[in-house]
Amino acid sequence: MSKRRPRQAPRVASAPTSPQRPLRLKRLDEFRWTLRAEDHPGMRVDGVVYGTGRLIDGHLEEGALAQVANVAHLPGIVGHSMGMPDIHFGYGFPIGGVAGLRADEGVVSPGGVGYDINCGVRLVRTDLRLAEIQPKLDALLNECYTSVPSGVGEGGAVRLNDARFEAVCVRGAEWAVSQGFGWSEDPSHTEARGRLPDADPDAVSDRARKRAMDQVGTLGAGNHFLEIQAVDEIFDAQAASVMGIEERGQVAVMIHCGSRGFGHQVCDDFIALMQQAVRKYGFDLPDRQLGCAPVRSDEGRKYLRAMACAANYAWANRQVIMHLVRDAFARILGAPAERLGMALVYDVAHNIAKIERHVIDGRETELCVHRKGATRAFPPGHPELPEAYRPVGQPVIVPGSMGSGSYLLAGARHGFETTFGSTCHGAGRALSRTAAKKLRHGREVIDELRGRGILVRGGSAAGIAEEQPDAYKDVDEVIRAVEGAGLSRPVARCRPVAVMKG
Repeated sequence: MSKRRPRQAPRVASAPTSPQRPLRLKRLDEFRWTLRAEDHPGMRVDGVVYGTGRLIDGHLEEGALAQVANVAHLPGIVGHSMGMPDIHFGYGFPIGGVAGLRADEGVVSPGGVGYDINCGVRLVRTDLRLAEIQPKLDALLNECYTSVPSGVGEGGAVRLNDARFEAVCVRGAEWAVSQGFGWSEDPSHTEARGRLPDADPDAVSDRARKRAMDQVGTLGAGNHFLEIQAVDEIFDAQAASVMGIEERGQVAVMIHCGSRGFGHQVCDDFIALMQQAVRKYGFDLPDRQLGCAPVRSDEGRKYLRAMACAANYAWANRQVIMHLVRDAFARILGAPAERLGMALVYDVAHNIAKIERHVIDGRETELCVHRKGATRAFPPGHPELPEAYRPVGQPVIVPGSMGSGSYLLAGARHGFETTFGSTCHGAGRALSRTAAKKLRHGREVIDELRGRGILVRGGSAAGIAEEQPDAYKDVDEVIRAVEGAGLSRPVARCRPVAVMKG
C-alpha cells in the first residue's frame, strides 16, 4: 500500500527533486533497471529500480526516479539506492525506497523513514472457513468497526499518562500484552519482537507526547485498513503450513496502520533539526527533503531514539487492535479467540531505519538500513527470525487494494544479498487521491465491491473513493517482479471479503 502524502513541515521549503541533467534509465534484465552513477555526477552509487516492463513504462513517475538518484548522493551510502516495484513519489526518499548507509560514516535521514513511522501490517490466521462466517459477515464487519476506533485524529479506549506513555515507547508490543491486550506468544511473531532497543522518551517533544496519549488501539485514516480475508491460493504448501495457512477458503484478518499522530509529530520535529545538521556538517545534497545527520552524531542518535519510540508505539497500537478484533470475533461467533485459532502469523514494519549487519565488499558491516514503504524480508536460517520460521524464511505481508488480493511471501537468500533483505510493501498508488475521487464516487465503489462479494465500511465516501481499487497498481504484477528478481517468494494469496477503512 502506498503512504498518504503527508503534510510537510511549514518551516522547511521544498526543493526541486530532479537532477539537472536528464535521467538515463537502463534495463539490466527482465526485472531490474539502473541509473548509473557515472552518468549522473554526484551519485555515490548506482540506482536500481525493480519492476516489470509494464510497471516501469506505465507507472514509474519521473519524480520518484529523481528521488532514487538523489538518495544516491547521501554520505556513506553503499550498494545501491533502490526502488521497489511499488515505487512512487514521496517526501525526500521515494515510497518504496531502500538504502543502506554505513553506521560509522554514513547518515540517517527522516525522509528515508517517512511521517508514519513503522506503518506496518500484521496477519492473523484462524481455524474458520469462509462458508462458516458468511452468514455473519456483516455483523463481524460492524463489530470490528464499532470496536476499533478509526478516522483522522480519532482517540481510543486506551488512555496513557506519562508513565504509561514511556512504557509504551520503551516496551512496545510487550507492554500491550502485559496490560492484557494479547497472548504471551504474540511478540515472538512480531518483527524485532515488537520492540526496538535504545528508545528514549526524553528524545520526544512535548507536542509529540501529547498527540500520543489517546491513540493506542486506533486505526487512523487514509490507506490504513482492517480486512477480513479468505485464502485464495497457496503457492508453497510447506511454508504456508508452517505459517498456519492450510487450505483455500481459510479466514484470515489483516491489519494495516502505524504510529498515528505521534509518529507524524516525531518526523515533523526532526526535519527542521536535520536541516540545521546539513549546514553544520557541510553536506551538499540535491534536495532539502533529504535533511540528515551522521548516524553517530548527537542529532542522528537523538532521531533514532525518538524514531524507536514511535516504532514501538506502532507495534503496541497494532497489538491492541488485534486484541480488539479477537474479542469482536469472539462476541459474534460465540467462542473465545483461542478456540477460533486466531494466532498471529507475523507483523512486519515498513517506514523504519534499523541498525543491521550486512556483508559489504566481503566484510560484515554495520549499516543503518532505511526502508521507506519497503518491508524487511530476511531469508531462511537468519538468527533474528522466530525458530518456527527459520526453515522457510521470514513471513512477508504485502497488501493489495481493497478490491484485489493480498500476498503472504517469504524472504529469500538472493534478496538478502542484494537489497539488505528488503522487498515491496504493497501495490503502490497508480492515481493521486484527487484523481481517484474524480474517477468515481465512494458510494459507487461500495456498491461495485458488494456486487463482487466484498463488504466495505468506512468513515466517509470521499475516503473510500480515494482508496478505490483503480487507484492502485496491479498487485499481481508487483509480486511477479518481486519473485522474478528473487527478493521474496510467494507463499499464499488472500482475497478481501470485508473491509474496514478509516
